[in-house]
Amino acid sequence: MKFYLRFYVLFAILFTATASLMAKENKLTDEPDSAYLFAYNVNGLRFAWSRDQTNWTPIGKDYLFLKSDYGRWGSEKKMISPYVIRGRNDEWVCAWELNDQTNQFAIATSKNLINWGPQHYPYVAMGKNVLKPVVDYNQLKDEYSITYADVEGKHFQTRTKDFITYEKAVEVPLSAFNAEDKTANISGHTIGQSHYVAWSVIKDLQKAYDLQQYKARQNSETTKDDTQRFAGLKPVDAKITIDSKGAKAISNMLTGIFFEDINYAADGGLYAELIQNRGFEYQPSDKSFHDKNWNSTFAWKLKGDQSTFTVDSIAPVHQNNPHYAVLDVKVAGAALSNTGFDGIAVKKGDAYLFSAFSKQLAGRISGFEVRLVSDTKGILAKITLKNTTSWKKVSGTFYPSADATDARLEIMPLTAGKFAFDMVSLFPQKTFKGHQNGLRADLATLIADIHPKFVRFPGGCLAHGDGIQNIYKWKNTIGALETRKPDRNLWGYHQTMGLGYFEYFQFCEDIGAAPVPVIAAAVPCQNSGTGGGGQQGGIPMEEMDQYIQDIVDLVEYANGDVHTTWGKKRAEAGHPKPFNLKYIGIGNEDQITQVFKERFTMIYQALRKKHPEITIIGTAGPFFEGTDYEEGWKIAADLKVPIIDEHYYQSPGWFINNQNFYDQYDRSKSKVYLGEYAASLPGGNKTNLETALAEALYLTSLERNGDVVSMASYAPLIAKEGHTQWNPDLIYFNNSEVKPTTGYFVQQLYGNHAGDQYLPGEIKLSNDQDQVSKRIAFSIVKNTQTNEIFIKLVNLLPVEVNTTLDLGGQIKSDYMTTKTEISGNPSERLIKPITSTVNLKDALKLPAYSFTVLKIKLNK
Repeated sequence: MKFYLRFYVLFAILFTATASLMAKENKLTDEPDSAYLFAYNVNGLRFAWSRDQTNWTPIGKDYLFLKSDYGRWGSEKKMISPYVIRGRNDEWVCAWELNDQTNQFAIATSKNLINWGPQHYPYVAMGKNVLKPVVDYNQLKDEYSITYADVEGKHFQTRTKDFITYEKAVEVPLSAFNAEDKTANISGHTIGQSHYVAWSVIKDLQKAYDLQQYKARQNSETTKDDTQRFAGLKPVDAKITIDSKGAKAISNMLTGIFFEDINYAADGGLYAELIQNRGFEYQPSDKSFHDKNWNSTFAWKLKGDQSTFTVDSIAPVHQNNPHYAVLDVKVAGAALSNTGFDGIAVKKGDAYLFSAFSKQLAGRISGFEVRLVSDTKGILAKITLKNTTSWKKVSGTFYPSADATDARLEIMPLTAGKFAFDMVSLFPQKTFKGHQNGLRADLATLIADIHPKFVRFPGGCLAHGDGIQNIYKWKNTIGALETRKPDRNLWGYHQTMGLGYFEYFQFCEDIGAAPVPVIAAAVPCQNSGTGGGGQQGGIPMEEMDQYIQDIVDLVEYANGDVHTTWGKKRAEAGHPKPFNLKYIGIGNEDQITQVFKERFTMIYQALRKKHPEITIIGTAGPFFEGTDYEEGWKIAADLKVPIIDEHYYQSPGWFINNQNFYDQYDRSKSKVYLGEYAASLPGGNKTNLETALAEALYLTSLERNGDVVSMASYAPLIAKEGHTQWNPDLIYFNNSEVKPTTGYFVQQLYGNHAGDQYLPGEIKLSNDQDQVSKRIAFSIVKNTQTNEIFIKLVNLLPVEVNTTLDLGGQIKSDYMTTKTEISGNPSERLIKPITSTVNLKDALKLPAYSFTVLKIKLNK
């Protein structure tokens, strides 16, 4: 499982293959035994070498050997004034300043300056902030000191032996601030630290850079270069022979979905509520105060003379939703309107269910009229409802007289007076499976048509939140809607929690998918910037018992008897039968720090003890390599975590060149859940047939390795047009249309043609050049329940592949079979599959740039 062992084995091969090129770029006529290595900063750690400390040669063009991972995405991840030393056993140590506000500094260590251990961000109590930290090693005491300045010009020092536990910082004189900085002329005067090292250290740094460049060239391969890459290529002949005797068991849960409330996927998306800001709970903090119009009145507008619309919180329906609208109407005819999410789409004759809490605050008790109105088609429907002097839920049903996509809801009191409204709601009656508080039928149906074996929810980054206070709390998402506690969405908008844990579990049950809830590992997203930076020290240890109990309670809510505390709440919601929860994810692509490790271990051990029947899924960070990946796998090995969650978003070239990624994984260790992946092209993360075929190609390798890869899910799943925070996405939608991508149809074909056995096969090609062979892939699986074989064939070449199938003597089948195919120009954005019938006795032509699935029904 050691990535870096594979790293160097691969590099040895690649370095030999590209030696002549590298020699031209990096050749030294007289390599010294030793040289000076200069460590310096350009918002990341760089190196240069010199024989005389005068003429410096940078190692790698603009290459960063270490970057800071503290704070929000982008510009807030700063490495300021890094200071590098050699410490215990010649281990390298780098300390750096994070920003000019926090009382933290950063520390990381490395054996070779290439592979760095976890970054630590310890807090110190002394000083206004931490500036220019300098690390030093005392060999006699075998301890490190970190000395730093603050904004007032004072100096402080703390000591540690392990970079985990620190002594209390104390004020020290300026003389203790002993920074041995040097200045080098590297594109101007640059400050850093100089070390005299063996030449092998510098050569290894250069090799690491060269390998990175080689991989970058591979990753950048796209079909736009195929005319040149495959000039003169003739159609390829392929013969595939199936070895049915060598069948091996594989996971029957490979294809699933990952739902995250990003891109307006929940409110305004899958959640069928048509009213935006129904509880008047939008807050400027939802958008980090960047939108002056985003507040409790957003999406609402008052029209009418001598009337006012305000938001109050003196006497709410429920304390968890403290705000409500107040209309002070002096002259009858005023109306409060809501435009929904970019308008409200309705269909003629369909039923739409209106509800709201209302009460009359002043004036003669009277009713109010509620209308659906279109700018182009006028009043579509209206109802009249009565009012009372105390909060009461009122409801009615609309039947629009015409289709419209620009409708709005209007509430018009029938007399003068003072009126209060809250939790104003409008739902289509035709939700998915007809559930109240249900899901948008067309979107949910499209998702269900993938036939996913599991659903991961409620999100990744969303689950661990932007700061400790924003960590997703499942208990806030169940119960009556007015009692649920809304929250800021990490992706820059608002969560009503109308789509909560009950609805997620119900959706999983409706589509026959296993629920896989993801719970934060008691640390927020490392990209947090609210309430402090990064993981913010995690949930305080004195609060961990209750945090763990909340996770235990989740199992009881999902699976407990109706007589248990939380099982009873599930039954009260209308579902006395358990939801059969079997999996829980702890953590999401976290930065694997000591703070994370301590809390993950506590949660894991407690949950295993209380519920050994639950399969816990750990995390290996946000990338397929690097520190978090390595450290996540170490934790998994130490604790024997059953499944570990890997994530990677890459280019088509990466997926083409890494089809052997899981071939060498240790089968005795944790299984893999590839929880987030997608192929995209540069320039806006575009998707098209090329990216879909790259994913199809890679998925054949997941089926081949289905004995170690247990689950996989594309991400993100859905996105509302005009409201995307992340591209690409599998499905796009607006208020009246759903728009699956070509990648969606790849997922659907895998989901609908899944097996529980993998049948190995041999492929012989008439052209075995590497660039050709790695663009032809196949996978053969058997569904032992339906007695069917599914053959998946991918051709990412610009020429057709003439394929002959040898099913082997053990397979008895009719030769007529169903073929489903996706093919076309690789730059096309949307290509739908075409299904036909073929005779397996005939040669099968795989068109250029195509994905083909054969469904073979075996004879009994």
